[in-house]
Amino acid sequence: MMNLALTAISPETARIIWIAVLAFVVVNILLIAPLNLWGAKIAHGCNMKRKRPDMWSRECSSKEAYHMEMYDLGCAWAEKNADKRHDLHMVNDGLNLYAEYYDLGYNRTVLVIPGRTEGLRYGYYFALPYVKKGFNVMVIDQRAHGKSDGVWNSIGFKEHRDVIKWAELLRDRFGMNDILIHGICIGSACGLYALTSPDRPENLRGLVADGMYPDFYESFKNHMIEFKKPTFMVMDMINWWQKHYTGHDMKTGPKDVIHKYNMPLLMLHGKADLYSLPGEAQKLYDKCPAENKEIVWFNGGFHSKLRYQNTELYDSSISDFIDKCYSLKSE
Repeated sequence: MMNLALTAISPETARIIWIAVLAFVVVNILLIAPLNLWGAKIAHGCNMKRKRPDMWSRECSSKEAYHMEMYDLGCAWAEKNADKRHDLHMVNDGLNLYAEYYDLGYNRTVLVIPGRTEGLRYGYYFALPYVKKGFNVMVIDQRAHGKSDGVWNSIGFKEHRDVIKWAELLRDRFGMNDILIHGICIGSACGLYALTSPDRPENLRGLVADGMYPDFYESFKNHMIEFKKPTFMVMDMINWWQKHYTGHDMKTGPKDVIHKYNMPLLMLHGKADLYSLPGEAQKLYDKCPAENKEIVWFNGGFHSKLRYQNTELYDSSISDFIDKCYSLKSE
């Protein structure tokens, strides 16, 4: 009886309901959707577009104490080794790109790929454990960062072509035939794309991934959630602008190529990472077919802060991984 009562709506009531629904759709199309699209464009531009030359520079990108300490520790090392530095320049995709190479006399090199908004000096800090293991150091200004040309961050899809060219430059100019990539956040994704590319040069040998995400759509959405910003519809509009300006979809990411990766892989991940969720990182690891792979979890480790929060575990994990990689190589 109750069901019959609920379904017995008068024609007049039904007409009012349809008018209300139609009004909502019309208002959304004519007013709310354009406002959301414009707001999404602003959000996208603020996070993915370099608007002026001093944006995303080589200077410290944050005033937080921990970030400044990381930056200063790395710069102190670079200053002590300034006599070993080679300032490098190349042109790729019509862009002037810049890097630094510290030739410490070893026969292998770590190529550090920083995350979004960071110039090459940020990479010094993450190179320190590799120096102790006998690696030269290459740090790069990604396109649209530091001294390099560019406007848009394409979340590793175009940038990985630059990484391939830097590896070729190290081989051709310095005879470097053994390069291990260390990537932070987007840098991890970029490194993975380079290592799974059909154009990968043979001297790219493996990846250490700090905070790698499944795709940037999820990572960006988690940023929005943390800052209590709306995500419904807005995220898809932000992604629309990303595709419009760069030609690349935020919903495509490491999860779509990790099954092709069969070289050494070390994933460093925090259990408190709010942007690259631990469960998603575990799925990436499980999907990777590489025989020589390892994932190290950091209790309470936040995104891009792992080495600062537990330097001993971070450095020893890299050291053990290198020992394992190179002992396997010699067998």
